[in-house]
Amino acid sequence: MTYALVFPGQGSQETGMGKDFYDTFSSARDVFNRADQALGFSLSAVIFNGPEEELRRTAFTQPAILTVSIAVLECLRRETGIPRAPLFLAGHSLGEYTALVASGVLSLEDGVRLVHLRGRLMQEAVPEGEGAMAAILGLAPESVAAVCSEAAPEGECQPANFNSPGQVVISGSIEFVKAAMDKAKEAGAKKTVLLNVSAPFHSRQMRPVADKLQEAFSSMSWKEPSVPIVSNALASPVHSVAEIQKALFDQTFMPVLWQDSVVRMAEDGVDTFWEIGPGSVLTGLVKKCRKGVAAQACSSVPEFEALSNKLKEMV
Repeated sequence: MTYALVFPGQGSQETGMGKDFYDTFSSARDVFNRADQALGFSLSAVIFNGPEEELRRTAFTQPAILTVSIAVLECLRRETGIPRAPLFLAGHSLGEYTALVASGVLSLEDGVRLVHLRGRLMQEAVPEGEGAMAAILGLAPESVAAVCSEAAPEGECQPANFNSPGQVVISGSIEFVKAAMDKAKEAGAKKTVLLNVSAPFHSRQMRPVADKLQEAFSSMSWKEPSVPIVSNALASPVHSVAEIQKALFDQTFMPVLWQDSVVRMAEDGVDTFWEIGPGSVLTGLVKKCRKGVAAQACSSVPEFEALSNKLKEMV
């Protein structure tokens, strides 16, 4: 078995996530406590107690998901042990930052501070109600790109996530996103769904965020990754700090190439994907992206115990 670890992005959050790990394992409590100290407020209280509206705020959602994911990973490392390193690490959007922490590129403290800033900048970049994202189902990627160009010739709406065969998310100004949804239906889309998000992520409206994030990179301590990270923007591994920073910059306003990333990892030998963190969205996407590979989520203590047993069999 050759495996990759993948980390979820925004949308996987729910109030109370990670609480069973916090209550069960000291290694998880240590991660939550370190995140709280790094941010200067109790992120753990928001994660465990809500309110839901607070957790959905991008500036809290992003460090919350990263923290829970790293807490689960630390339990695997310290409570079970991982006898063989993964071939790759990857994450969907925000999850790419989690992969950086998991590979030692950034410390947990720098990671939560950086995504807290990222979330705040993203929310501030476009006034609430002016941006939108929508899922287009059952239409080929090139057709989705075409309807976006037709609806928004100046780039006000664009493909944002190529998630799996038949699922592309578009992003941009709300009036142009809605126009593209209508044109997608006319082009034969099975379904279009306006997403409950607070900003048009991975669109050109996020370019100012990328510039400000790049400025913030200089205040962080960066190291070479211990495991190659497959970039969202490139759908290929990045190995050096310079490559990683450029990929993060581009990722902010360019599409997430998730389907291509999964295919690339599978072609390079990965036959099993473990999703570490809240939810199981990526587990479902992986199975759609590459038939025949195994995928398993680890978001609860029972799932953790099942994965731990598999890890012990690797010894």
